[in-house]
Amino acid sequence: MKKTLLLLTVLFLLAGSQDLLAGRKAKHVIVIGIDGWASWCLQQADPATLPNIHYLMDNGSYTLKKRSVMPSASAINWASIFMGVPTEMHCYNAWNSKEPAIPAAYVNERGIPPTIYSILREQHPHAETGLVFNWDGIGFVTDTAVIDHVVYDPGYHNPSSGYTLEKYTREQALPYIKEKKPELFTFYIGDQDEVGHALGWGSPEYYQCMVEIDRSVGLILQAIKDAGIEKDTIVIMTSDHGGQGHGHGGFTLEELETPFILYGKHVKKGYEFPDAMMQYDHPATIAYILGLKAPQSWVGRPVKSAFK
Repeated sequence: MKKTLLLLTVLFLLAGSQDLLAGRKAKHVIVIGIDGWASWCLQQADPATLPNIHYLMDNGSYTLKKRSVMPSASAINWASIFMGVPTEMHCYNAWNSKEPAIPAAYVNERGIPPTIYSILREQHPHAETGLVFNWDGIGFVTDTAVIDHVVYDPGYHNPSSGYTLEKYTREQALPYIKEKKPELFTFYIGDQDEVGHALGWGSPEYYQCMVEIDRSVGLILQAIKDAGIEKDTIVIMTSDHGGQGHGHGGFTLEELETPFILYGKHVKKGYEFPDAMMQYDHPATIAYILGLKAPQSWVGRPVKSAFK
């Protein structure tokens, strides 16, 4: 009798611990990447105008002190966000770098440093993965050859396209989430950075763009529910750099500090984690969520304190 009870107990624990056995926190990760999203601007924005972003913060874990790598510009930091290494290792050294200035410290068989997408493809060969972006520079730092669904939508840069952020979200993010239920999907939004350069970080138009991004966040959260994957998904919001005046690239906290928000399965609620965080910790955290083994070349560390 005791042996039978013991066996039943073991089977029950095994059945209820699929994530533990698989070495993962959740099956799906949806990343909303906001270019040029400064922590100081989020802190100064009226929370009532950003209900979805503050919902994620109130019901998830976050820091407003994630640091950019140097210099604080786009391609450099998105490379670290995808590749798990600092500037001196991936060697993308300008805001619009399309390739390393000198050979990267370590590359895979396609000549690019390992990315979160490439290690996911190697370790979970059948995982559905997606990437949508409206700035072409993202395509050069993500190893697109291993991603199932890659879309560059240049509508923002084409005034005759009728582009709006809501249209971009509805057309390029929502159908993919609902139909494909990706294991990893990054939805990149370049609008905030564009407005910062044109009209200034902290300008009324900059805050209005944040309001529009918040609406897109709400649409994406609803799409995750509609896809039936809400209970096994972690949503991440992140950024590459902040800004001041009409630019960035310098050595100030306004340019270097960016938000990082985690929400979903196994994430602590309402927790502002105190851990130091760098851009290259982003892919290490995704690898931790999905139960992946990080490559030896990565220096990033997962933010484990954000999880239950």
